[in-house]
Amino acid sequence: MVSLVVVEPTRLDIALAAAATLVAVAFALSTWDRWLRRRRPQEEAWTVALFLFALGSGALWWGLSRGWSAGSFRIFYLAGAILNVPWLALGTLSLVMSAEGVRHLRTWLIALSGLATGVMFVAPMKAAVPRTALPAGKDLFGVWPRVLAAVGSGAAATIIIVVAVITTVRFVRRRNVPARRVVGNVLIALGTLVLSASGTLAGRLGEQRAFVVTLLIGIAVLFTGFQATAIPAARRVAMRRQPATAVLGGAASR
Repeated sequence: MVSLVVVEPTRLDIALAAAATLVAVAFALSTWDRWLRRRRPQEEAWTVALFLFALGSGALWWGLSRGWSAGSFRIFYLAGAILNVPWLALGTLSLVMSAEGVRHLRTWLIALSGLATGVMFVAPMKAAVPRTALPAGKDLFGVWPRVLAAVGSGAAATIIIVVAVITTVRFVRRRNVPARRVVGNVLIALGTLVLSASGTLAGRLGEQRAFVVTLLIGIAVLFTGFQATAIPAARRVAMRRQPATAVLGGAASR
């Protein structure tokens, strides 16, 4: 049996889920555009993560507005509980690892993503999915999906937080890490913590409201962190262009 109190989603819950989906899509397209122009591995990984957030938020939006089904909850669990945080972690590791190491990790993560997708679409459910309440994975799935979620969310979130702590300590002690990178890593870690804080707010806002609120805020904080890490690159490009502009201007004046 699924042990939960059935609470009908409100219009505000549905609107917040819709907003989270649209914001995630907009941020994903922005990061994708930056990756197309610069081909940086962290932006590739963060683009995948944001599209996964959009997919999970879209499934949440559908579930709250039209009623949950086995298919919509499987998509929600796969994108939101298993895959998105590992891709976030890959982006964070891309800031501190060699290009070769990042390529190896990406290959393994692609394989893990394929494995998780296969497991989620064939895993049996222990009970029927309640249509009007956000269920918990432990009430519906057996061991394998829950293990994948624990590794995907828990281990990957730990990596993000550890990298943020290490880069901050290095900056404070040696000043050999760019300040913007430290700020970006801290914001990404903060966004990850916000995404996991729905349980803390559930007592005040209700489980569904807490989930969609932390989802929307967490995505916004994550994207701010992505932007912070990209600012120095934009400045370097501008600085490279300035001497060329000066030379052309001097030649034209002769």
